[in-house]
Amino acid sequence: MQANREKLNFRCGLRDGLPIALGYLSVSFTFGITAVNMGIPPITAILISLTNLTSAGQVAGIGIIAAHGGLAEMAVAQLIINLRYALMSLSLSQKLDKNWNFLHRVTAALGVTDEVFAVASGKADELPPRYMYGLMILPYLFWGGGTAVGAVLGAVLPEMIKSALGIAIYGMFIAIIIPPAKKSRGVLCVVIMAAALSWFIYYMPYLDFISSGISIIICTVIAAALGALIFPRSESEVSANE
Repeated sequence: MQANREKLNFRCGLRDGLPIALGYLSVSFTFGITAVNMGIPPITAILISLTNLTSAGQVAGIGIIAAHGGLAEMAVAQLIINLRYALMSLSLSQKLDKNWNFLHRVTAALGVTDEVFAVASGKADELPPRYMYGLMILPYLFWGGGTAVGAVLGAVLPEMIKSALGIAIYGMFIAIIIPPAKKSRGVLCVVIMAAALSWFIYYMPYLDFISSGISIIICTVIAAALGALIFPRSESEVSANE
């Protein structure tokens, strides 16, 4: 009986994770091509995707690598960009059932992404380990597989086609930004402030010593801080979203 229940939980997770996996396939394919275009060896790009599951963090990371940035720069950038995953994991920890031990928690932590969190947090019941593994396994495999295909093709495709496909990664970021920006004036203003700061740092001649990784950190921290000061969330808004 217990074995049948665990199989059912795993299958439910696979079913819920399939749409996420299909979405990851195209994005990871583009990431693989982008990484190769930046001079990252294909095997390195694949290993990055197999040991990380963060599109924004990976793109920022290969940018820092391509610019020969330092380890401290990389660490701070990844901490800021990926800190949300720690908050997501803390939230999901309140929904785990009694079958979760330390090993399960450490293993599943790798697969917590924005989309996985959204699906898992929307479940009414407690989350068993088998369900979470089923939910995460296809997105993980498709993310790594898509990167592998993109990285290999990126090494053999004509330069014109690689450049055209590399633009798709920026379309992904636009798709992430536009929906919340249309709903919230605060989000829109934060996006505009971050873009303006990035433009200012890039084009000001006296700031050309700032690397791309440090620029990401500066823009993220300043824009987020100004957004929190100018557009503070009231207690009623926080309660409505919980």
